[in-house]
Amino acid sequence: MKVGKLSTDQLKELIFSTLNKKREEILVTPNVGEDCACVDFGDYVCVMSTDPITGTSEEIGKLAVHITCNDIASSGVSPLGIMLTIMAPVGTTEKEIKNIMLDASSEADKLNVDIIGGHTEITDAVNRIVISSTGIGKQSKSELINKDKPKIGDLIILTKGAGIEGTGIICFEKEDELKRIFGEAIVQEGKSLLDKVSVVKEGIIAGKVGVSCMHDVTEGGVLGAVWEMCDLYDLGCSIYNDKIHINESTKLVCDHYNINPLRLISSGSMIIGIDKNKFDLLKDRFDKKNIAFSVIGEFIETGKVLIDNGSEVIDPPESDELYKVI
Repeated sequence: MKVGKLSTDQLKELIFSTLNKKREEILVTPNVGEDCACVDFGDYVCVMSTDPITGTSEEIGKLAVHITCNDIASSGVSPLGIMLTIMAPVGTTEKEIKNIMLDASSEADKLNVDIIGGHTEITDAVNRIVISSTGIGKQSKSELINKDKPKIGDLIILTKGAGIEGTGIICFEKEDELKRIFGEAIVQEGKSLLDKVSVVKEGIIAGKVGVSCMHDVTEGGVLGAVWEMCDLYDLGCSIYNDKIHINESTKLVCDHYNINPLRLISSGSMIIGIDKNKFDLLKDRFDKKNIAFSVIGEFIETGKVLIDNGSEVIDPPESDELYKVI
């Protein structure tokens, strides 16, 4: 099997096919493109998500907080608590563990989120630090039940741009090499992208506006996230390549390593589907909060195509481009 998260077919065959829904309290169950589970607690639902950080040891405390809070925000709600499981290899120092937790705590404070539990262990089962993060949020059940679904003609929006997290990770992991080639300024720009990995602000705003769907961009990049969203809602899409923003550092890094920025992990970007009649309201809210975004396409009846002086089919997500570099 390839490095990285399982393919869509593998998820369906190896994971989802083994699961049986037994409890009526479970309102949202696992699916491709579904970021969160939802559990019924009367007037409210508990929104939950879990994710690991495995692709890097740099800024790992910060990333562990944001990847899970981003999933919660993709439901349009504020995350309120997270649990962290830290698996560290033999030889890890107390200082390294403390620094991870200081970073995680600092990021959680910025998001007004409490770290409410977890587990920390030194083990020879891993050869570098791995963190698994579980997030929790709360949502009115009526908001969940009455939630819009995307339809043909809805716009597809991308916040910030492509390859944000992947660029930051590569610039940390390959810093010396990239400085020799591109200089200090480009590498610092790339590293600074890890300061933009949260989509909590835009997720909450979009939730209040009432968008039709949201999906944060993680492994598989922008095209992977779009494909998963279409698969979830049984729709097609037209995506315009020239409308997708790519930072200069991302362009240079991806060209250097011959990887596709549209298939590069991009926590910090949110894919949003919205009715055209609500677009001006969302644009106004985003503009007021200085949230960069672009309209990159729209939902269509069938097929998933990337348009760039012609059309090419968007394939299902596979192993992320990041793993070709580190």
